[in-house]
Amino acid sequence: MMVENKAALQQKAMEMYAIFLKTYGERSLKPPRRDAMTELIMTILSHRTTNANEKLAFTRMWEHYGSWEAIRDADMAELTALIAPSNYPEVKAPYIKGTLAQIIHERGQANIDFLENLPVDEGLRWLLSLPGVGIKTASLVLLFNFSKPIMPVDTHVHRVSLRTGLVPPRTSANKAHDLLLEILPNEPHILFNFHVTCLRHGQKICTWNAPKCPQCPINHLCDYYHEVFTANS
Repeated sequence: MMVENKAALQQKAMEMYAIFLKTYGERSLKPPRRDAMTELIMTILSHRTTNANEKLAFTRMWEHYGSWEAIRDADMAELTALIAPSNYPEVKAPYIKGTLAQIIHERGQANIDFLENLPVDEGLRWLLSLPGVGIKTASLVLLFNFSKPIMPVDTHVHRVSLRTGLVPPRTSANKAHDLLLEILPNEPHILFNFHVTCLRHGQKICTWNAPKCPQCPINHLCDYYHEVFTANS
């Protein structure tokens, strides 16, 4: 995918990255924070919900069933009620059951560690074939658990990328995955830390409503700050 002004965007991205590391700290990609199956299912639960409610929904589900096979075989209404702390449980419960059923059917067990040995594109295709798994979920599992050079774009990363001008206006989150990969180094450690620090920035400073532009450590690099905030100040 062609990116206009690629060199300038690469420089901006790395300047942002350096400031993000200084502001929010650097994290190690390994060991993974949780096993790949748990990461996959928790990421499905995380859609449009808070971290606290995602964890509560997963804990309630796991404490009740205790195994992936039991969750696969769970009564739909019961599972939906258990994961109710996560938004849209009536949508997520069928996705979780369907994903577990497909994995166990294809792999013989609830285990996706084989993805470590697949090329990125092949692993991405396989994950995207699972019910309810989109590009963000698939990318996150591949990067966080298997150190693949891929860039997850959640709502915070998407918003920061749009406002700073790393991606063009009205770029979808799905397209932003590819565009950011064009301007960021093909290094899992950098992609991981760009994701987590950019996410943190979106939560703390570059919020959807009333962003804290005057306190932003990257406002000198930000299109939104120069074009919108300063024009109205």
